[in-house]
Amino acid sequence: MRAQDPHPELQAFIDQSADDPAFHELTVEDARAITNDVFTVDDPEPVETVEDHTIEGPGGDLSVRVYAPESDGDLGVTMFFHGGGFISGSLESHDQLCRVLAKTAGIAVVAVDYRLAPEHPFPAAPKDAYAATEWVAENASEFGGDADRLAVAGDSAGGNLAAVVAQMARDRGGPELVYQGLAYPTVSPDDDWESIKENGEGYFITKEDLAWFDDHYFVDDIDTRNIYGYPLLAADLEDLPPATVVTGGFDPLRDEGVAYAERLAGAGVSVEHRHYDDAIHAFLQLAPEPFEFERSREAFDDLASDLADALTE
Repeated sequence: MRAQDPHPELQAFIDQSADDPAFHELTVEDARAITNDVFTVDDPEPVETVEDHTIEGPGGDLSVRVYAPESDGDLGVTMFFHGGGFISGSLESHDQLCRVLAKTAGIAVVAVDYRLAPEHPFPAAPKDAYAATEWVAENASEFGGDADRLAVAGDSAGGNLAAVVAQMARDRGGPELVYQGLAYPTVSPDDDWESIKENGEGYFITKEDLAWFDDHYFVDDIDTRNIYGYPLLAADLEDLPPATVVTGGFDPLRDEGVAYAERLAGAGVSVEHRHYDDAIHAFLQLAPEPFEFERSREAFDDLASDLADALTE
C-alpha cells in the first residue's frame, strides 16, 4: 500500500520541518497560527468572483466563502470543509486550494468556516457543515450555482465532515447530493490500523497528534461512537452519493480511508478510490502555488476531474 519512500518533494517537505514541534506539543493557538502561516498565500490564484457571506448557523453567525470561475451558465457547486484536526484550519488556510479547485474543475466552491474545538467540541462542526449545505441548497442561485448539482468535499477532518454531511442529508431527507470527494478522511475511532503503526511517526502527522486532536474534539467518550463523529461506524452506507476517496501510502489515516471506500462499494455506492502510494497526509494542499508538488498536483487534478464530471451538465 506504500512505496519504498515518500515522493522526493514530499520527503523534502518532511525534512524541512523535522526539527519543528509536533502538533501535540503545541498550544491550540500556536497550531492554528502555524497552519495558517504555512498554507496562506500572499498572492492567491485569481478567480472570477470571491464573495464572503454570513449566514445563520446553529451557534450564531456562520461565515462561508463562495468561489466562482467565469461561466456562461449556472455552475455545479461543491461544499468544501477544510482540514486541521477540528482544532485548526480556516477560510484562509484553504483559500488557495479552493480557488484553484474552482478554476480547475469549472465549478463553484463554497468554503465553510465551521466552529473549531476545543471552544466548540463535537457536534458543533457537523452541525455547521450541514447548516451551510442546507443554505447553499436553498440559495445557490444567488451566486450562479445550480442546487441540483451539489457535492460535498474536504480534506482530513474536512473529509470526515463531507462524509458526515452526506450521511446526514440521506438520513434527514436533506439536500440531494450528487457526489462526495473525501481526501484522506478521518472516519474511525480506532488507533490500531496498520497504517498508524507504519506511519505514526516521521510523516508530517503522528499517532500522538491524532489522539491530541480527538481529545480536543470529543468531550465525552460516548461521542467517539457517534456515527456523525466517525462515519465508518454507520451500520448502513447504502443510498449515499458516489464518491472519490483519496488515500496516501505514508498517511496514518490510509487504512481507514481504504476501509471506508470498501464499505461504500460494498453498499452499492459507486466509488473511485485514488491511492497514491508515495504520498503523505495533507499532500493535496501542496498542489497549488507556491508548492506545486508533482504528486500533489496529480492527485488534485484527479479529484477536480471527478468533481467536474459529476457536476457538469
